[in-house]
Amino acid sequence: MHIYKHIYTFSYDNAEADLCKLESRYIFNKDENNRQLFSDIKAEPSHSAYIKKRLDIISYSDEYSALIDNIKKEGICVNGFKVEYLVLEGDDTAYADRLNKLKDVGYSIEGDPDYYNPTVTYGICAHEGIWYFGVLNKDSFHWHKHNQKPYSFSNSIGVSIAKALVSIASKSNHKKSLIDACCGVGTIMLEACFAGIKIDGCDINWRACRDARKNLTHFNYQATVFRSDIKDINNRYDAAILDLPYNLYSRATDEDVLHIVKSSAELTDRLVIVSTSDITDFISSTGFSISDQCNVGKPGKSGFARKVWVCDKNI
Repeated sequence: MHIYKHIYTFSYDNAEADLCKLESRYIFNKDENNRQLFSDIKAEPSHSAYIKKRLDIISYSDEYSALIDNIKKEGICVNGFKVEYLVLEGDDTAYADRLNKLKDVGYSIEGDPDYYNPTVTYGICAHEGIWYFGVLNKDSFHWHKHNQKPYSFSNSIGVSIAKALVSIASKSNHKKSLIDACCGVGTIMLEACFAGIKIDGCDINWRACRDARKNLTHFNYQATVFRSDIKDINNRYDAAILDLPYNLYSRATDEDVLHIVKSSAELTDRLVIVSTSDITDFISSTGFSISDQCNVGKPGKSGFARKVWVCDKNI
């Protein structure tokens, strides 16, 4: 039996469940299942829209008492530690029993605990007959500050969707370069900058470009925003993200959409496109194929849905 290095837990609204699985495929090469995933790939929870915790496994055993013995043998000595119980799918351990197990782990570590401002958090959990112990890393939620950006637009996608698009486009590789071809006020750019990924933005609307630059400056991010038609950009990128215009205030004709998709396709071998309509014909006309896709709903609006298309250039 292969023991993975990390255990992840996820949280998401049901309307974004398929997007979470799509993001998971491009970070871990497999879907999360029941809001959890085991992997040897190390991903930062705060760089994902949906990962909430990552347990870096130190020790494991199919016997609980043996796990406690293993923890003692590790000789961990640290002040300010905390221990949490991570409840995974299928674990029916009663609450009182969980508390007792937390005490067992705490007494196996040398040092004074700090439950409110820990220097390090350890975790214990059980899954399919195996007990695990390790260091628990959590989403800091610092990226939620982007919800308070100075300039917004009624049609802008939410920060969680923007964050997922960045992960999908970059495959969680922070050395990749991206362009947001219809950047608007910079919602997607903010998430890429937070993750340390190089991204440029482009929009033909001067007001959108101005507001995107001000939003980036507000959070002390540095990125280039081109006020330009995407066809006039000469740089090459590892991937392009296109949140295509729609609705009354950002209406685009079929000709406009085809122009944006074709022009973006000239800059990269990979497109991640968000659309409210079927654009399969537009994608096929660019020499790209659809590698993956999903639907993203909107909480409280059952009739509204976006589709995310992941496209790769035909070889």
